Amino acid sequence: LHQPMYILLSMLAISDLGLSFSSLPTVLSVFVFNNTGISPNACFAQEFFIHGFTDMESSVLLIMSFDRFLAIRTPLRYNSILTNARVAKMCLVFSIKSMLLMLPFPFTLKTLTYCKKSLLSHSYCLHQDVMNLACSENTVDFFYGFFVALCMMSDSVFIAVSYVFILKTVRGIGSHKERLKALNTCVSHICAVLIFYIPIAALALMHRFGNYNSPSAVIISADIFLIVPPLMNPVVY
Repeated sequence: LHQPMYILLSMLAISDLGLSFSSLPTVLSVFVFNNTGISPNACFAQEFFIHGFTDMESSVLLIMSFDRFLAIRTPLRYNSILTNARVAKMCLVFSIKSMLLMLPFPFTLKTLTYCKKSLLSHSYCLHQDVMNLACSENTVDFFYGFFVALCMMSDSVFIAVSYVFILKTVRGIGSHKERLKALNTCVSHICAVLIFYIPIAALALMHRFGNYNSPSAVIISADIFLIVPPLMNPVVY
């Protein structure tokens, strides 16, 4: 049962490293050297990689939920259905999808005119934050950003659906001991999902109700979003 999971864990580690390396230069520059400036092109590039690796991690967590579902639903056929080659192909396809999905962001943002005070809400660049600085028409950016958000939200929905089927399968197991054993195989994944999605949800709500939040709370939440998952995932697994 562990071999495909090792591939998924390596992809999870790659996405965590990508998030860390994409954001740490500006975070350290702000907090250590008090250097708060960043060029537009560097900001657009950073935004692309942060969103790309975030979506990649979301996709890996989705594949992991499918892995747990198969391990519990069809344990005898698990090795024949979810081979290492199939898992590697799924990871490759979803990784390419994540990067292609975020590829338009730097180009669409570069076409906008920025005439407002160029002060970001975080110590790194995010699409919504950069887009709010523009004073030209940004309808395309808004709707494409909404589409990307829906795609990421669909991952969490499918993860929730997979656990509905997992719980349904576990309820059908006669032995209480075997039910607990089956659920224990999902604990690490559930923790990783919560560690990843809770900071994202909190940050999204703060952007939605920005008038009611202090700037410090937004900055701390944004940093937690990038620091906590890479820090906790190795502990969880």
